[in-house]
Amino acid sequence: MALPEGFVSMIRSYGLPQFDNLPDALESTTPEVSLRINPAKYTAPLPATDPVPWSGCGFYLPERPAFTLDPMLHQGAYYVQDASSMFISHVAAHLAAGQPVRWLDACAAPGGKTTAVMAALPQGSVVVANEFVRTRAEILRENVAKWGTANAAVTNCDTSRFSRHTALFDIIAADVPCSGEGMMRKDPEAVAQWSPALINSCADRQRTIISNLWPALRPGGYMVYSTCTFNRAENEQIIDWMIDEFGALPVEIPAMPQWNITPGIATTAPCYRFIPGTTRGEGLFLAVVRKPDGPIPNSRPAKAPKPAKPDKALAQLALWLLPDAQVELSLDKDTVTATSTAPAALTLPPELRPATPIATRKGRDFIPTQQLALSTLLNPEIWPRLDVDRLTALSYLRAEALHLSEDTPRGIVLLTYSGLPLGFVKNLGNRANNLYPDPWRIRTSIPANLPPLPLQ
Repeated sequence: MALPEGFVSMIRSYGLPQFDNLPDALESTTPEVSLRINPAKYTAPLPATDPVPWSGCGFYLPERPAFTLDPMLHQGAYYVQDASSMFISHVAAHLAAGQPVRWLDACAAPGGKTTAVMAALPQGSVVVANEFVRTRAEILRENVAKWGTANAAVTNCDTSRFSRHTALFDIIAADVPCSGEGMMRKDPEAVAQWSPALINSCADRQRTIISNLWPALRPGGYMVYSTCTFNRAENEQIIDWMIDEFGALPVEIPAMPQWNITPGIATTAPCYRFIPGTTRGEGLFLAVVRKPDGPIPNSRPAKAPKPAKPDKALAQLALWLLPDAQVELSLDKDTVTATSTAPAALTLPPELRPATPIATRKGRDFIPTQQLALSTLLNPEIWPRLDVDRLTALSYLRAEALHLSEDTPRGIVLLTYSGLPLGFVKNLGNRANNLYPDPWRIRTSIPANLPPLPLQ
């Protein structure tokens, strides 16, 4: 599909030599394929001959494999993410500077940047990942659960709701909805929908989102602003507006010259542009500003959770978790939840604290959840374990009934694949009831000859 003439004229009017090659790169080249491993789960050496230079966990692939047919994707051992977007890991590590932080990812679905940040932040940090669209929030919730680290809460609300949480977050990331010019190489819809009117509409919406979020940022805290578009109206002009409107202070992020990141256009603020044809990845704009120092407004501290009443069932379920897990268990109706009691989590209001559903009650029994199976809270020694082959793992992920070997113990069994937890079944002997959540099941048929795996 040919690029809109107005778009080509606009980017060439900026006078950047990197934009001279952009139209040809968008029309004539294919997107890069890259993935980022989960260091909490995939502990082998990075199987990479072509690493993403600004990410210690990412690497490029020569072609796109059938990711859906790799159980390790569904186990959260890695996340398929554009290399440009992995820059957020570098930014997060730099801004946190080794200290636990409270991070708000305000426009988080489907979860690529959220999981990257979860892996990059120091231990003890907490992440609140928000998505306004309910269906996208469910996808975000699933991807965060698969990633497995128990330091993230997922919310589904308008960004205006965060304005009531005055000075709560140390860092707020806003990967705002935009006109999507940076996706033109991989998404024909981004080409078809382009117009100056769309750019102006997006810029208005971006200013509203930032205005909603600014009160929730503590004095001295950082705002990470990003888009996947090229025009100045949604990028540098928004940063300059933040500087003028809120007194925001530009922040420089260290970057190596060989990364080929392009600076901002007609602004004194440090900006980071990823331009296809110049940088290996899709289009991305990112800039960081700091809220001026000042007194933190008076606000009521978050209430600490009430001590739980002694409960034999919950005490028994606590054995399902690692001994050093900083959580408190609670039973609400038929769901048992492990809510974080880490120091940073206790500074958040209850509705924003990271919490993992670990069990559902059925009659007198408690059934472990898929979220627990994939969580780093899991104590895998509690259940009998059975490591399965790829075909069996894919059948499990299709939510099919399984037939296990005769010597498999009866009752709840934890299936593993390549040594990592895959999920639970209830083995009845003649068959095993599959406990994989139906909304998560893969619908891709399993071919007779399985394609190669990316982590080999």
